[in-house]
Amino acid sequence: MQLREPRERVSPRARTMWAATAAVEGLTIVVALAVAGPITAWLPLPWWLVGVAALLTVAYVVVVPSWRYAVHRWEVTDTAVYTQTGWWARERRIAPMSRIQTVDHVEGAVSRLFGLSTVTVTTASAAGALEIAGLDRQRALALVDELTLMADSVPGDAT
Repeated sequence: MQLREPRERVSPRARTMWAATAAVEGLTIVVALAVAGPITAWLPLPWWLVGVAALLTVAYVVVVPSWRYAVHRWEVTDTAVYTQTGWWARERRIAPMSRIQTVDHVEGAVSRLFGLSTVTVTTASAAGALEIAGLDRQRALALVDELTLMADSVPGDAT
């Protein structure tokens, strides 16, 4: 039997958020290489290397957010929460409702600018919590309520 992909996608705005974040991070690196390096002489680089860094940043900003959006999925069933994440290496995780300990809603500063949130489902798993990042804020709040009620109604010791 093969494990299928979860049905739900994150918000399409997550692509824009991931692209904007990658662009700011990449631009910071390119500016640091182009300006701070030669001025402080701590990193003498040929100018073509700064151009390569800029091209790699553009490629990353164009490719990775769409790739992540195609992969990042989630689903809630009567018995479990199921996530799939990654852009290079894929990870599929299932948390049974009976093992859910906490359900958290987080809005970082950048996520809030895009109206997005992250729902974190904590279990006793050594692999850590499941995260569903890039959800529409209203959908995330509804999901927290839904999971809290569902986990509370399932028999189990959540350990």
